[in-house]
Amino acid sequence: MYLFLGENDRVIYVGKAKNLKRRVSSYFSSSNLGEKTSQLVSKVKKIKTIKVSSEIESLLLEANLIKKYKPHFNVKLTDGKAYPLIKITIKDDYPKVLIARRMDSKDSTYFGPFPNSSALRLVLKSVRRIFPYQSVVNHPNKPCLYNHIGLCPCPGYFKDPYYKRTIKHLIKFLKGNTLRVISDLRKERKAASKIENFELAMKIQKQIEAIEYVTQQFRNPFEYEQNPNLASDIKFNELKSLIEILNQVGYKLDKLERIECFDISNIAGTFTVGSMVVFTNGNKNPSEYRKFRILGTEGKPNDTASIKEMLQRRLKKNGWEIPNLIIIDGGKGQVSAAKDVLGELELEIPVIGLAKRDEIIVTQNLKLLSLSKKSEALHLIINVRDEAHRFAIKYHKKIRGRAMLN
Repeated sequence: MYLFLGENDRVIYVGKAKNLKRRVSSYFSSSNLGEKTSQLVSKVKKIKTIKVSSEIESLLLEANLIKKYKPHFNVKLTDGKAYPLIKITIKDDYPKVLIARRMDSKDSTYFGPFPNSSALRLVLKSVRRIFPYQSVVNHPNKPCLYNHIGLCPCPGYFKDPYYKRTIKHLIKFLKGNTLRVISDLRKERKAASKIENFELAMKIQKQIEAIEYVTQQFRNPFEYEQNPNLASDIKFNELKSLIEILNQVGYKLDKLERIECFDISNIAGTFTVGSMVVFTNGNKNPSEYRKFRILGTEGKPNDTASIKEMLQRRLKKNGWEIPNLIIIDGGKGQVSAAKDVLGELELEIPVIGLAKRDEIIVTQNLKLLSLSKKSEALHLIINVRDEAHRFAIKYHKKIRGRAMLN
């Protein structure tokens, strides 16, 4: 994402591109610019860039920035007539998500305008898979086609008690508050598991995974053609960034050839399992993954005790390579448990935790470290943690499935 600033740092144009350097330089290197573009270039005093993690986030951010700054050279996008908007009828008993051309209702919330209909439809197509919604004003009093494929809850027919909550999450997502949405959903998942509403908990988990998928970093395949070493370059930069950031807060890392991450999965303390995933030089190493059936906490949810048991069993294994860094999926309690085990075994292995709420890093001194969402180091940690979480969930489902067959 890039913003052209004119006099007094006023935003005069908002644009987006997958290759910012190429796009921005094209404005100043071409001799065949149109009249409007030539006027734009003549007024540019500064250029500001914003890096986002995915294509859908760039579309949402572009629409929100244009709405916020009303830049002169995006003027056609601010009149609300020719360009499309997302309209949510929030005052309705069962809000609808519609496409509109103008803001003609005070009882609705609007997002946009979007640069074109295809951009808006891409956003709606993506979010509907996560947050199913009603998309017509007068819904028939019977299930529709979209209901059969899981994209419309037909609330007027089924009286879905969770529909308004879904719309609230959708609005936060469209505002760009993806971390807050994920945090809220994790709380709801935990509450549903606590009352043994496992069907709802699984539904919420799928929403979380879908959000993480659609907001993951997007790269044009042609970038890999232009730079055959792009994938390794990305991993090198992520590892370098993580080493630098951790050393700034007291760690003494010189390499991260082996990272191990541990996670716990259970439902109300039952079928508790643990996972260990290994990343070698920033890449997944599935042959080194290990899974643990936790025995000491069955029937009582206790993540810290489960982490202790798993780490004790792992670190006492002879012949297993010692990691350069241990990542724990959890907060201060889980990191403290890991430190206790390392102390008992007289091992000096750097350890950090990644708290799910707002993706805050917990250091081995139990200090909180907040990194920008655009941080390469944070991107690596999240990828490692998510892989451990996926592996733990997979094993948990397997154990639970076996028990249900007996």
